[in-house]
Amino acid sequence: MSQEIKSLKPENVWKHFYALTQIPRPSKHEAAVIEYMKKFGEALGLETIVDAIGNVIIKKPATAGYENRKTICMQGHLDMVPQKNSNIEFDFTKDPIDAYVDGEWVTARDTTLGADNGIGVAAAMAILEATDLEHGPVEALFTVDEETGMTGAFGLKNDVLNADIMINMDSEDEGELYVGCAGGEDTNVTFDYTQEAVPAGSIAYKISVSGMKGGHSGLDIRLGRGNAIKVLDRFLLIGDEKHEMRLAVIDGGSLRNAIPREAFAVVTVAESKKVDFEKALADYAVIAKAELKGTEPSMEIVLEDTAMPSNVLDGATASNLIKALYGCPNGVIRWSDAMEDLVETSTNLAIVKSENGQVKVASLQRSSVNSGREDICTMMRTVFELAGGKVVNEGAYPGWNPNMDSPILKTMQSVYNDLYGKIPEIKAIHAGLECGLIGAVYPGMDMISFGPTMQFPHSPDEKLNIATVQKFWDFLVATLKAVPVK
Repeated sequence: MSQEIKSLKPENVWKHFYALTQIPRPSKHEAAVIEYMKKFGEALGLETIVDAIGNVIIKKPATAGYENRKTICMQGHLDMVPQKNSNIEFDFTKDPIDAYVDGEWVTARDTTLGADNGIGVAAAMAILEATDLEHGPVEALFTVDEETGMTGAFGLKNDVLNADIMINMDSEDEGELYVGCAGGEDTNVTFDYTQEAVPAGSIAYKISVSGMKGGHSGLDIRLGRGNAIKVLDRFLLIGDEKHEMRLAVIDGGSLRNAIPREAFAVVTVAESKKVDFEKALADYAVIAKAELKGTEPSMEIVLEDTAMPSNVLDGATASNLIKALYGCPNGVIRWSDAMEDLVETSTNLAIVKSENGQVKVASLQRSSVNSGREDICTMMRTVFELAGGKVVNEGAYPGWNPNMDSPILKTMQSVYNDLYGKIPEIKAIHAGLECGLIGAVYPGMDMISFGPTMQFPHSPDEKLNIATVQKFWDFLVATLKAVPVK
């Protein structure tokens, strides 16, 4: 069924998107797609560069009569977020995405689709391949590892691009032009624990929180969705403080930039507390579901018997961990005063995992204000340090400050109005576009970001609107033709 994607309009874009779905390309496993893009550029006879970090740069000369236009760089990232539902077996390093048409959308069966940012890459490929378009000199920059640290953008050198203007194609709402984005920083925490014997007379349970929506920790944080780690930990605190529960295993979330959809724990309690403990979980599940019924209607909280673990975490560390997870901030911290309905600062408690004497906690803080980012990172750090965790803040990257006098902004506003009879909305995005980092390397470059409409990136519900891909393509083609002279 996925073959039907290649017959969608515009076919020259969808054929490349389909090809990308067949190449496994989770972040940090991009070797196959890098080689594919290298061969693609070389087969077209275009100057093709693979830099030391793995970014692919392909350059195409101007068409006749457009040689004096400003050079445009089309930019997208090659990697995709690997998220799947727990009911399927899927290896993102080996298996192709099972994409299909579902009404007005293209989506994938039980995994992320990779439209973030495969559709932007596909559009750039179609421009590079085309022989019937009019445009000035163009370059395409395909970066690596955008989703887990922006490694490609961080490693970009200042001597590989000649562009005057960069069009980032990693935005997710057609009819909107983005002129700014949030910066971000990771807060990573480690708790060392001693393994202790399970108390005599204990019984073991597995607690599962599942069926939640998750989503992009920047774009979707404003929706107020539940965080599975937070939902789980709230009950763990009840067990720890009121039922002498012992924690053996905790495992929640999988990606630093995705809202956790699932979280699990293995715990033990004295057999004498069986009835009270099971009732406490049942009571809590009713409360949690009622609180989140508007955003998480499919959430399930399940307590089931499980095999006895070989050991448990020492009580002091487990209690400190549970309290720190409970106390750490999560979600929207501040809304922007400058732009309506824009999140300024947020934090996402993304991953917690116990293994081999350590519990590791990962989170991602975002803000369009550098001091706001530093403040929320400090807030996270101090909470976990008070609980005895070892905290490292790392991977900070800058935001992208809006330039409302941008020449490419004015050009694209005019082009969109000519095409569709209205002015596109001007927005900033609460996510880490690579524009901030690339702008630091090429400070004189004029920048803008746009794209077709997609929903629920970074989750298995990710889907790409078919009709808006045609509008996105037509807008890109018309923009390239309208680029001003140098």
